[in-house]
Amino acid sequence: MPAGSEGGSAIRDHRDALHYHLRRDPHRRASALADIILGGQDGLVNVLGVILGVAAATGDSQIVLVAGLAATVAESISMGAVAYTSTLAEAAFYESERTREYRHISRVPQVERQEIYRIYQDKGFGDELLDQIVETITANEDTWVQVMMAEEHQLSPVNREIALRTALVVGLSAVIGSLIPLVPFMFLSVSASSVVSILISALTLFAVGAYKARVMVGHPGKSGLEMALIGTVSALAGYLVGFVLKVPAG
Repeated sequence: MPAGSEGGSAIRDHRDALHYHLRRDPHRRASALADIILGGQDGLVNVLGVILGVAAATGDSQIVLVAGLAATVAESISMGAVAYTSTLAEAAFYESERTREYRHISRVPQVERQEIYRIYQDKGFGDELLDQIVETITANEDTWVQVMMAEEHQLSPVNREIALRTALVVGLSAVIGSLIPLVPFMFLSVSASSVVSILISALTLFAVGAYKARVMVGHPGKSGLEMALIGTVSALAGYLVGFVLKVPAG
């Protein structure tokens, strides 16, 4: 194959890969799982801490349930709202940076062109092929800006339309996670419920951590153990507060 054909093929392959990357965030498939884990873990740990603290302070299962349900509602709404506003904030930040890149390309094109040159030089391209890649990218202003956003800023487009969906996923996950440590208090004594709730919550966190590692990256056992330990220790802080501030009998 002629050298020119090989270089042109390499450029086309790179351009096609880039367009695919820009059309679809490669991490998007894992984003829904991340939202579920975020909401579920946060809801479980926070509510577990609340109910353990209340259980230690009062010893009244009814008060524990009321406090746990109140925390569940507040936590799910709060998490959903944060997910919604943070998604919009990420979209606004991306658009701001994108506008800035267009401005830079218009005002100092040679500087921006040199940045493209350095980016692909660092990737191992050189000589005539590097010049062809830079020329191809900078020939189209939109492609140029998209490359700068993806390669220089490590940013991907954020669709504002997913903000509400993300909020609902995170909020619903927070509700489900919050209910897990509450269930034992519906059937057992406060002391027994506290122990069972901690065990169930720790096992749930371990399973979620292990599953996350399998789907994403990491060692399942290590990831599960880390999540279980961090979540349980955080929740036990709530028990300590309740124990210290325990309401005297009578």
